[in-house]
Amino acid sequence: MTRHFLPSLLLILALSASAQEPARMNALVNTLMKRMTLDEKLGQLNLLTDGGAVPTGSVVNDNVEKKILEGKVGGLFAVTGVAKIRRAQELAMKSRLKIPLIFGLDIIHGYRTTFPIPLALASSWDMELIEKSARTASLEATADGLNWTFSPMVDISRDPRWGRVAEGAGEDPFLGSQIARAMVKGYQGRNLADKTTMMACVKHFALYGAAEAGRDYNTTDMSRLRMFETYLPPYKAAIDAGAGSIMSSFNDVDGIPATANKYLMTELLRKQWSFTGFVVTDYTAINEMTDHGLGDLKTVSARALDAGIDMDMVGEGFLTTLKQSLQEGKITQKQIDDACRRILEAKYKLGLFTDPFLYCDANRAANEILTPDKKAVARELAAHAMVLLKNDNNLLPLHKKGTIALIGPMVDNQTDMLGTWAVGGSPNRAVTVLAGIQRAVGNSATILYARGANISDDTVLVRNASVFGKKLDVGSPEQQLQQALETAAKADVIVAVVGESSEMTGEAASRSNINLPESQTKLLEALAKTNKPMVVVLMTGRPLAIVKESGLANALLLSWFGGDESGNALADVLFGSYNPAGKLPITFPRNVGQIPIYYGFKKTGRPQPNGPTQKYRSNYLDVGNDPLYPFGFGLSYTSFSYSDIRLSSDAIMKGQPLKATVTVTNIGQHDGEEVVQYYISDPVASIVQPVKKLVGFQKLFLKKGESREVSFSITEDDLKFYNTELKRVIEPGEFVVFIGTSSENNKKASFILK
Repeated sequence: MTRHFLPSLLLILALSASAQEPARMNALVNTLMKRMTLDEKLGQLNLLTDGGAVPTGSVVNDNVEKKILEGKVGGLFAVTGVAKIRRAQELAMKSRLKIPLIFGLDIIHGYRTTFPIPLALASSWDMELIEKSARTASLEATADGLNWTFSPMVDISRDPRWGRVAEGAGEDPFLGSQIARAMVKGYQGRNLADKTTMMACVKHFALYGAAEAGRDYNTTDMSRLRMFETYLPPYKAAIDAGAGSIMSSFNDVDGIPATANKYLMTELLRKQWSFTGFVVTDYTAINEMTDHGLGDLKTVSARALDAGIDMDMVGEGFLTTLKQSLQEGKITQKQIDDACRRILEAKYKLGLFTDPFLYCDANRAANEILTPDKKAVARELAAHAMVLLKNDNNLLPLHKKGTIALIGPMVDNQTDMLGTWAVGGSPNRAVTVLAGIQRAVGNSATILYARGANISDDTVLVRNASVFGKKLDVGSPEQQLQQALETAAKADVIVAVVGESSEMTGEAASRSNINLPESQTKLLEALAKTNKPMVVVLMTGRPLAIVKESGLANALLLSWFGGDESGNALADVLFGSYNPAGKLPITFPRNVGQIPIYYGFKKTGRPQPNGPTQKYRSNYLDVGNDPLYPFGFGLSYTSFSYSDIRLSSDAIMKGQPLKATVTVTNIGQHDGEEVVQYYISDPVASIVQPVKKLVGFQKLFLKKGESREVSFSITEDDLKFYNTELKRVIEPGEFVVFIGTSSENNKKASFILK
């Protein structure tokens, strides 16, 4: 009897303690705030950097140590390492009230061990793996003293010209929402006060991914309806998952910069969505509102606080101007107190008031960073992120025999393996394609290598993409091409590894031309003329317009930027140790003129039917409407067949879900994974609907010859949409369900909502 009683008692005590925790937090914060001066409260709203890592703006702060001692700093970012963080926290413990600092960093895709870029991780469609990536990053980062990450970036983007598309989850609100939820859970775990978890910061609120012309930091303009149905869901999902903080975006929304947008920060975020965490600006976003034309620093700082901003990143406008604005009646004491309270509450939740040095464990730093298990996770993630786009005559997987020519500027290139925003990573740790393949084949095959081309011969592009000192051009184009052809002539098969440099995507890396650089296209054209079978591996941080390159390749594998274990993971996929199962989270256009292009487009009154272009229809004269590779697309070394959809009923009755079932069979010669995708279409509604929208998916593993039933429960919630009053409604009538292997290749069935 005792064995049953004790766990129950412990559970009751734990629940009781959990219930008391908010009261304890409120008591501590209330007591502390009664003792704080106005300057100390404003200090908590001040987030600084000493320039310890590469900043994303031109400003770093001075006299940081003095300000910490004076209680004028709430947190630091870009300070890494237990020793440095401990020293900074010790300074905070010498301030009058000994309020601990919070320490943040842009931990975007791994910390010291670098994982594939977020867009690549999204290609896995594997929420367990994505959560694992965030969890592993949190373990490393907290071992090094950090407790706050500026991640996940959940901005929906349908414009691959925008460089930061690499940092997000692609074009779809449902998939993006699932990934946002998984990332927050991975970072924050079940208890923020656990020294192995860290606070997530969801960014960028809001609509940053819809920057006009795909140009970073540019204006955003869209209807509220589109906001709610497409761009806002991932932010909401992250908040519902318990994210502790939010970052404001640079762009304006309805003509008001997000950082001064009271509708976003107060009406929507706090009142409608009940967000209780704190909001931090992006880098100097308050100061930059002067260039938006909203006034001087004092004016825009007051507007930001009034809108609902709690913490000022780097700009120090809150610290230096809010006292005067308070005296002038432009802001209220309550607004300052509310912002200060939210910062203090975050620190309490992180366990910093119990132990300011909770995250400063030198033993953890020595034993939990860059360990073999972290590298194993990186390798697993990189392999699962790859997308097989073409595989004529089953060229892949390759056999470990004969002579293999590795050709291209990305083959022996540590610098560009990590991709954008690898702040805590080091290219010196990256496994190159050459090293990974040589290790994989050993003495079983002969490996030849030639660079073949520069990443780009465009001197302007090279200069603009080399602002951090990375050099893209290394040699004579003619000599490199000749060496490539000589190498290819000796080979049985060519593996051409091409793509962008890591600095050609990411923040401040928008491109108006999303073609593969011409130097590399010329290389592929020359290699194709050898008539040797050619595998093209594409490393990139965005969809590229690769119609020509796709045609030249016998097999095309999208590896994205895979992180530290790029070379090993690529070898795993090329030689069949892992059967690729990635699916595109974003559409690949045929050319830049099709942008924006995405699967869930709205119906038009003059649709272009399948077949030849017709006059007076919604189309182009020079290219079709269809993409090169659609959302959800991805091949495997095996093949899967789908049965027709079986519905449990031909109608949904109120409160009674309907089940849709297909049988998926592995009809190929390899074991493999398949992402079964479930879409809904509403043919007749009171407002125009998208042609279809993703509402569910399942990833399953099937041995060759194996069949499995896959069922989706269709609920009323799946059928709802936002009306013009921004209310989610449901209307009776016919609906169509699609289940298949991509957004374009699927089975369909109809049912009625009564």
